Amino acid sequence: MERKRAIVGSNGRKHRRKWKTVNNPVTPLDELFRDEALCEKIRRKLPFLFALAEQQASRAGRVGMEVGTLREQILIALLIYKFGEVSVDLDIPITEHEVDVRVLGHPLSIKTVTTRSQRAPAVKIVWTVDWEQVKKFAETYEPKCDMLLVIVRWGGTGGFYGIPLQAQEEVFERLGRERYLRLPKPGTNPRGVEISPESVKELLEHPLTKALTIE
Repeated sequence: MERKRAIVGSNGRKHRRKWKTVNNPVTPLDELFRDEALCEKIRRKLPFLFALAEQQASRAGRVGMEVGTLREQILIALLIYKFGEVSVDLDIPITEHEVDVRVLGHPLSIKTVTTRSQRAPAVKIVWTVDWEQVKKFAETYEPKCDMLLVIVRWGGTGGFYGIPLQAQEEVFERLGRERYLRLPKPGTNPRGVEISPESVKELLEHPLTKALTIE
């Protein structure tokens, strides 16, 4: 079967995009977004918790890189609250770059990003300062697991997104490796590889992606 979605092209005309539909088993992401009471708590409390993390990571008016780790810990605590400590495995080999945690045996990537722009942001998927590692990662990368993505827009509307592996695979296949990934500019100090803003926009609009609005 195929799932079709109407979108508006650059010429203003509507056309249909075809997405594959597969009967996948229920995943932790599905269970998380089906819990209406928990979703309401996420809407109310996550902005405060993320603001607190940013405050704790700030030095002399600048937010340190450790804020990403603090946000990730907040989301892991959320998963433990929902599924129980025994169901959340944090012992992930360092070689599994994308996987941050396993929930009920399912690998899950946790990503957070802050922006003031209303456009879709780039999302860092691997940190490295070595050009050879950047090239190797870019040449071999393929989506491997579901993603929990939080976009924080201070003073605007952000989102809490569950992006299944199938959605990532379909966008990756459609855009291709070169458009899906954004590499550091040559001649600069690399800080890792990102999913491009174009790809993130496609992922957020994919019909399989689940979303909560975060004010």
